[in-house]
Amino acid sequence: MKLPSPAELSDRLEPLLDALAEHFGPQRWWTDTDPFEVIAGALLVQNTAWTGAARAIENLRTAGALSIDGVLALDELGCQELVRPSGSFRQKTAKLHAFAGHVRDAHDGDLDHMLRAPMEPLRRELLGIWGVGPETADAILLYAARKPSFVVDTYTQRSLERLGVIPSSAPRAALRARLLEALPEDAWQLAEAHGLFVRLGKAHCRSTPDCASCPLLMGCRYGSGGRLR
Repeated sequence: MKLPSPAELSDRLEPLLDALAEHFGPQRWWTDTDPFEVIAGALLVQNTAWTGAARAIENLRTAGALSIDGVLALDELGCQELVRPSGSFRQKTAKLHAFAGHVRDAHDGDLDHMLRAPMEPLRRELLGIWGVGPETADAILLYAARKPSFVVDTYTQRSLERLGVIPSSAPRAALRARLLEALPEDAWQLAEAHGLFVRLGKAHCRSTPDCASCPLLMGCRYGSGGRLR
C-alpha cells in the first residue's frame, strides 16, 4: 500500500476530523501562550508525560527563568533542579541551554526575529540546534511560530495506520509532506488536526487500544476487525 494521493488523503481525513471535533470539541492548544513557553514545553515533553513537563515549566516560571535570558542566567545545577520533574533533567537542561544559546548567538537574543523567518528555512535552522528533532521542530513551527507545519507523532501515525488511511511504517518525512498537501494551509486548522489525533491516541488508540467507545470505531479496520478489548 502506497501513501494516498493528496486528494485521496484529504477525502479520507475530512470525515475523520469532523467526527473527532464533534466528539472531543475544540483543542486550541497554546493559543495565547508566550512562544518561549511553547518551545520550552516542546523540549521538556520529549519522552515524558505532559504533566511532568508542565511542572517543570511552572518551576521555570516561578524562578523568573521562562525566557531566553532567564535560561541563560541559570547555572547548570540550578536549571537541572527546576526541570527535574520532566525527567532526563541533565539532558533537558542541556537542550534548553543549547536552544537559548543559539537564539543569543544567531539572533542577538531576539526570539521573535528568529520565528519570523520563512517556514522551511526556519525548520532547517531548528533541526540544526542540538536536541531539536523533526517532531520538536514542527511543534515549534506550528505552535510557537504559528506557521502551517504538521507534527507527525506516534499518536497520529498509529491512528492513521489502524484506520487504514496510510500504510504501515510510512516514513514520517514523506507522511508530513503528504499531510501538508492534503490539509488546509492554515496553522490554526493544522494545530486543531494535530491536537485531535493526540486526543484520540491518548484516549483510545494507545499501544494497547481501548476501542469500545472510540468515535471512529465504525470506520476502523483495526478496531472493528475483532481486536476490541
